[in-house]
Amino acid sequence: MSELSASSSHAARAALGRKVSLGVFALFLIAGIAYVGSHLADDLRPVQLGSSLPYVLLGIALLIALGFEFVNGFHDTANAVATVIYTNSLPPNVAVVWSGVFNFVGVLVSSGAVAFGILQLLPVELILRVGSAQGFAMVFALLIAAIIWNLGTWYFGLPSSSSHTLIGSVIGVGLMNQALAVKTGTSGVDWNQAVNVGKALLFSPVVGFLLSALLLVAMKALIRKPELYAEPKKDSPPPFWIRCLLILTCTGVSFAHGSNDGQKGMGLIMLILIGTVPTAFALNKAVDASQTQTYIAITHSASDVIGKYATPGAQSTDPRADVETYIQSHTLQPSTIPALRALTDQIGQNIAQSGAVSEIPQSNISNVRNDMYLASEALRLMDKAKEPVFSEADHAVLANYKSALDHSTKFIPTWVKVAVALALGLGTMVGWKRIVVTVGEKIGKQHLTYGQGAAAEFVAMATIGAADVYGLPVSTTHVLSSGVAGTMAANGSGLQWSTVRSLLLAWVLTLPASIGLAAGLFWLFRSVF
Repeated sequence: MSELSASSSHAARAALGRKVSLGVFALFLIAGIAYVGSHLADDLRPVQLGSSLPYVLLGIALLIALGFEFVNGFHDTANAVATVIYTNSLPPNVAVVWSGVFNFVGVLVSSGAVAFGILQLLPVELILRVGSAQGFAMVFALLIAAIIWNLGTWYFGLPSSSSHTLIGSVIGVGLMNQALAVKTGTSGVDWNQAVNVGKALLFSPVVGFLLSALLLVAMKALIRKPELYAEPKKDSPPPFWIRCLLILTCTGVSFAHGSNDGQKGMGLIMLILIGTVPTAFALNKAVDASQTQTYIAITHSASDVIGKYATPGAQSTDPRADVETYIQSHTLQPSTIPALRALTDQIGQNIAQSGAVSEIPQSNISNVRNDMYLASEALRLMDKAKEPVFSEADHAVLANYKSALDHSTKFIPTWVKVAVALALGLGTMVGWKRIVVTVGEKIGKQHLTYGQGAAAEFVAMATIGAADVYGLPVSTTHVLSSGVAGTMAANGSGLQWSTVRSLLLAWVLTLPASIGLAAGLFWLFRSVF
């Protein structure tokens, strides 16, 4: 009778915990939606558009972009809660809310470097003309392709990579863009940037596997607590100190995931905002009149420095086109330096005439934003190629100028971060179970132990955090799944090769499948738009 009573009491407490957790998340969600809606309305209020079509396109595109992040929550964020749920360290409803909160914090403090690093893969003319028919076709194609593949792999419980999927979609759009306009010299994928991104995605699972295995071996040598390496008891939480360790690593992975993966959706949303309502979002309104004189002084200094490296007698008849050609070809022409200087002078004149970046007339915002974007990208490529070779003092001046340009064009409003964080959290709450079962039971022949979960999550947290510092996109899914496999190998637990083969097949197919999907959709949507 007492056992029955205890069981009934435990069930009642669990039910109460679920209700409290869901209530907290519901309040959090309502507050977040209200915040996002009010700030979006504030940003759109000064905008005067001739028709309602841009607002309709904006609404549809935002829903699709947040849908991508929602599905991302199925995959990647579910990995963050896999070990705490599977080891009974936290009830599922508490774990997903806890993870959602720290995803939210991670998204809010993120730099945006990862977001704009991925966007650099796109053809430059599509970014410059994102508000055109081709621009809308690009955004819809890459988002819908990523969602289709993510949903498919989630349905089969495969921890596929949302990062791989999105990057494959971006490459597919670039390739189709080049194929459709080969006679006009239209650019495709920035392969140098693609290689950098590819290296991060390729090596991070290897790092996860090896470091997790080594960490588990070190833990066994230093922490001689048998209960840490025991299989979790069904419906029974681990010892208190182990529970704290697992919750800590879950918190770290959630935070790191928000600061890295959350940025991918933010970058896409900014493309959507710039394309549909450029007058509100093309330039950072936070750069106000108080910073104008400094901005103009930096621009003049940069112009003087750039002029020093021009070939005597070289000129540019179309500065924007010449700089765009350089960014597409990565080849320095005699006209490139004069064109970059002319573009820099033009930016300075526009700011001086308006009095501030925030005061540039609506009719001229897109032009100024494109000039700034091209100048920044040209300086980035020159620095990378070391051509021309700038002196140390001149390099510092140009780096300061590029930073000012990026502050004006590569920004993410707080409400965008909040919207992405909410979408990630909702996705985790809805779709966590399939991925948790795969991570906990189907990678190794033995069930995941507390120590294995802690080692894999600690390495995932550190790897993703380091990648975020360097602005590199990595896959939470790949790092954590590889980490779990590494701990199984180090523990002598053995691997379930049927699951491992399925995972590897999903990982291998993700890039070509998403490339093909996005390329086909881009071709279709170009006709529609």
